[in-house]
This record gives sequence, C-alpha cells and structure tokens, in this order.
Amino acid sequence: MIKAYAKTDVGKQREVNEDSFYITQDPLNKIQLFILADGMGGCNAGEIASSQAILCTKNYIENNFDDTPKDRESLIQLVASSMEYANMIVYEKSLKDKKFEGMGTTLEVCLIYNNRAYIGHIGDSSIYRIRKEFMRKITQDHSYVQKLVQDGTITKEEAEHHPKKNMLMKALGCNAFVEPDVMVKGFQKEDILVICSDGLTNMVKNDDIFRFVKNDFEFATKDLVELANKNGGIDNITIITVKNL
Repeated sequence: MIKAYAKTDVGKQREVNEDSFYITQDPLNKIQLFILADGMGGCNAGEIASSQAILCTKNYIENNFDDTPKDRESLIQLVASSMEYANMIVYEKSLKDKKFEGMGTTLEVCLIYNNRAYIGHIGDSSIYRIRKEFMRKITQDHSYVQKLVQDGTITKEEAEHHPKKNMLMKALGCNAFVEPDVMVKGFQKEDILVICSDGLTNMVKNDDIFRFVKNDFEFATKDLVELANKNGGIDNITIITVKNL
C-alpha cells in the first residue's frame, strides 16, 4: 500500500504560487500517480504552465493506462508520452496568447506500479529516494550550473551560490519538442520518495530533508515548508512524500 502527503506554499517573497502538484488520494487505486511542476514566466504565466502540465500529464496517463502493456518499456513510454503531450499543449498555449509568451515549467512525474517507480523529469525540481538510512537524488538538474559541475568547471559547493543557479537548459513548454529524462527505480517496502521544487532544496539542506522525512513521515511536508520559510522562503515551496508501506 502507498501512503503520500503533499504541501505547497507561496513562500515569503513571491506574490503568486507558480508551483502545482497532484497526488493520487486513494492508496488502493490501480493508478498511483504523483506529479509536481514549478512554473516560470511573467504575468502569472508560470502558474498557467505548471497547472496545465499537471492536468495534461495526469489525464494522458489515466486515459491510456488500461491499454498500455504493463512491461517496463511500455510504462516508461507512457510516462514519456504524457510529458510530450503536456509540452505540446503548454507550448501551443504560449504561442496563441501574448501574455503567456515564453512560459514554461519543470515537471516531475512518478507512476508507481508493482514495486517500481516510473519517473519522468525535466528542469530543476528534484526526486530523492530514501532507502533504509540513505537518501539519494535520482534526478539530475537540467540547469546551466549543473552542466558546469558535470564538466568539472566548478565544484558542487560553488554551484550552490552561483549567480546563474536558476538558469535552465531544458524546461517543458518552451519548445515544440521536449526530451525528458525517463527512468525506472525499484520502490521496495519502506522506501520513500521525496519530490520537491527548488524552493525547498535552495532553502533546506539534504541532511535536514532526510532527517525530517525519516523521523516523522506524516508531518514532514508541513515541517519542511515551515523550515524553508524560516530560512528565507525566497521561492514557492512544494514537497510530496510517498512511502511504500
């Protein structure tokens, strides 16, 4: 059985919450789906981009799940196709209306099926997996700074305070075509997934995320949002926690 909690907050310095999320409410539902998006763009367009991306992804997966073979490759393709569909809708909307021009969003998709997590990722929101006493980030940011780290130009420590930290190399809705990262991870009994926007990870250290989620799973989302705000809350904050009971 799957247990999940989610919390979103506008933070201390933004007027509009451009983060969106969706979680399957029924732990016995055959489709266990968890989605998070962190939108960007002027005139509240980020809010439109993130909410549209969530809705399109959710509807695509729910409408096509029954007809999809339940093997690894088919479920990976279902997640990838749902993101490509969402990208098309958000991109077309940005072209039709001047006030939505240039809008885009990060997108994290996690479909749980048969003790596996089928994951789609684009942008710089994050997914972590906690197994026993270890938490590992299983997504890699599509950001300029992450590329500098990979190239060995700067260190991870330098990346944390880099002036171009928020510059994305890849996002959903900004181009006609998108190539999300898609992967499958084991999701065993007692494993926990943490899905969050950078409004959390920029304000709260990974060690604290791990500690809060491990120590009090039920209240971790609420407590971590409070901690992010206490530490400055410079961005919208969203976190989803999912546990395999």
